[in-house]
Amino acid sequence: MEKMPRWSKITLRIFIGLVALVALVFVGLGLYVNANKKTLLATITEQLNKNLNGSLTIGSMDPTFFKGFPGVSISLKNVVIKDSLWKVHQHTLLEAQDFEVSVNTMALLKGTIEIRKIGINNAKIDLFTDTSGYSNTAVFRKKDKKKTDSTKGSTDAQLKQFSLNNVNFIVDNRKGHKLFHFEVADLDGKMDYSFSGWEANLKLKTLAKSMAFNTRRGSFIKDKVLEGPFKINYDEDTGIILVAPNQLNIGNDPFIIRAQFDTSKENTTFKIDIKAPSILWKNAANLLAPNITEKLLMFDLKTPIDASCILNGDMGPGGDPEINVTAIVKDNVLKTPGAIIDSCNFKGTFTNNYEKGKGFTDPNSAIKLYGFTGSYTEMPFSIDTMMILDLEKPIATGVFKSKFAVAKLNKAIGTETLKFGKGTATVKLAYKADIVDFKLHKPLVTGVIDVVNADVSYVPRKLNFTNTAVSLNFTTDDLFIKNIRLQSGKSIVMMDGQIRNFLNLYYNDPEKILLNWQIRSPQLHLGEFLGFLGTRKPARATKKSSKNTSFSEDVNDLFEKSKVDMHLRVAKVYYNKFIGTDVTADLFLSEAGIGMKNISVKHGGGAMKVNGNISQKGNMNRFLVNTSLSNVDIKNFFYSFDNFGMTTLTSKNLKGFLFSKSTIGGLITDQGRVVTNSLGGNIVFDLKQGALLQFEPVKSVGKFAFPFRDLDNITFSNLNGKFDVRGPLITIAPMQINSSLLNMDVSGVYSMSKGTNIAVDVPLRNPKKDADITDKREIQERRMKGIVLHLLATDGEDGKIKIKLNKNRNKEK
Repeated sequence: MEKMPRWSKITLRIFIGLVALVALVFVGLGLYVNANKKTLLATITEQLNKNLNGSLTIGSMDPTFFKGFPGVSISLKNVVIKDSLWKVHQHTLLEAQDFEVSVNTMALLKGTIEIRKIGINNAKIDLFTDTSGYSNTAVFRKKDKKKTDSTKGSTDAQLKQFSLNNVNFIVDNRKGHKLFHFEVADLDGKMDYSFSGWEANLKLKTLAKSMAFNTRRGSFIKDKVLEGPFKINYDEDTGIILVAPNQLNIGNDPFIIRAQFDTSKENTTFKIDIKAPSILWKNAANLLAPNITEKLLMFDLKTPIDASCILNGDMGPGGDPEINVTAIVKDNVLKTPGAIIDSCNFKGTFTNNYEKGKGFTDPNSAIKLYGFTGSYTEMPFSIDTMMILDLEKPIATGVFKSKFAVAKLNKAIGTETLKFGKGTATVKLAYKADIVDFKLHKPLVTGVIDVVNADVSYVPRKLNFTNTAVSLNFTTDDLFIKNIRLQSGKSIVMMDGQIRNFLNLYYNDPEKILLNWQIRSPQLHLGEFLGFLGTRKPARATKKSSKNTSFSEDVNDLFEKSKVDMHLRVAKVYYNKFIGTDVTADLFLSEAGIGMKNISVKHGGGAMKVNGNISQKGNMNRFLVNTSLSNVDIKNFFYSFDNFGMTTLTSKNLKGFLFSKSTIGGLITDQGRVVTNSLGGNIVFDLKQGALLQFEPVKSVGKFAFPFRDLDNITFSNLNGKFDVRGPLITIAPMQINSSLLNMDVSGVYSMSKGTNIAVDVPLRNPKKDADITDKREIQERRMKGIVLHLLATDGEDGKIKIKLNKNRNKEK
């Protein structure tokens, strides 16, 4: 083994000697401090209190030789710092059970105070500012700048390391309504100094109990654990503190945080930039102040979003900081209070400083959504830019666009009122609406909805339409409905309509809505629209509240309460056997029923005019109709209306042209059948050029009484009379019948079921014998001359009318 060189031995001995000397000095210092700690503690406390506007007390002081080696290390117990007004506000600036200070000995020998480390354990730091602006940090007297500048060669103390363990840290600013409260589990930091300032590297783990920039609004990131590193730089010349971007975990979510604090101003200003590249909506919402969180949690997004937030504010008195949030949503599922939006995409921004200079408040807040696309119940839509202004009284604006198969509406609005089949809808609507309970409330809408080639059923009245086309044009006040084409079976209808003051009435007074229709049709089969005779079938019962109704309920309510004024022009109209041409009509539809005015129909070579109404209740419809007939072919007329329920006298037995005025009321079923027993009214008629053809009751009597007269064709030059209708009974006012066969006087009751009792007086004199007489008075006197048969028409056992002698009539005579 080679021997150590002589110079090495000398160097080693010198080094060992120095170490022993230093150790001896430190042991001596330790022994001295330990022996005189009470005196030294009193002296240090007295000296420190000279620079305080308050008091500093230290429970005990012990040297920790090995812990601070090769520096001087002291452990202070129960350190308490109070300002001079502590008795007034009762907030202690510092209460530390353990306070460790380690100083670099070699730096002290050079005249520099270098604090190697400060450790604060099991402590509470409470920085308090009252409502007047007084702070308990006033316990530290301000430095005299002139004295500091004139003192040359002095060196500020430099802190190299620091740590906090189990420290309750509070900044309570009552004047500024700010409260920051952190329960620091662990904080370790290292400091490096330069000519321009310092740099600190920290590792932090703390629980944020409160981070309230405005205590009236509540706290950000409340009750969340913050854990991560910080790199902080301070520039003494500018007073700027920069926090470099670093990952900080807040709860279970990673954030990238950067910040800037300007301490050169009276109230330190700050700018905090927070980024969360992948965070769930609920987690992000729960980090914000309660007034914002409450609103955001009404919504939810299924998968994480890319979000960022910038906070600008100051630590002085005032309101909220300026908040600017950006979120990017891609292919997500959005849940709202009223709907679920699939395939949702948008870029969203939030600011509480929409108009500069108006403050950082809810009324000056705005949400903007750019490039919003999604699908609602499989109906795709887009909104280029959607804005929500004033979160205190929110107003939403935007332009809604969509194109979809109309069958998709069944899932959106239900099928209680309208049920859609095939067809396509195109929508472009600009809207402006209040937001109540996070739903659009009474939007003002302008724009167009076009529907083409659609099949739709109006369920409450069982009406089905095919190949339907509709164009809805919403203006600021009115709704115009254009180019409607409806096809129901063989019926084709073209319609144009309008509703004045539509939106105002729709939201506030739907029963006052009046839809004016102009309707044209080449052919209309009324049997296909019998659904209008039935009362509306009630939609499925739902529990409705005045504040929260669904769209389908609103639509159903509109159809139920609104009124319709219809003006029809129809080339041909069909109903059972009835055929009318050149039809015009004014119909008024309401919840109560149908009003009919100015109905004019050409029928049977003549014309028919109708006015009246149908009131709807249950399965029956009560009607009252005023009808006038002019020059109508009676044969065609009776055939068209199924002989009005009569079986003995039918269209086959009649010929002539009818002039009539009638007022008839009664009941009609949902299927359009007249309830005979309900009828009531009167009929005044005049039959010109009439004839009674092969009428069996007359033939059965006439073949015996008038064997040589033409019983198959009994003509009337003019026949008029008056009928009173009461249920199935028709009372025939006394009338004279002058025909080619015979003359007769008729009066009594005709029944459409049972109860016929008609007195017929028939002179046997042949009317042809008086054909040459021109004096009407003489004809009238001669018509009942000679033998007169008194007959009675009554019900027969087979249900047909039987003619027999009227014995009672003979007695009267």
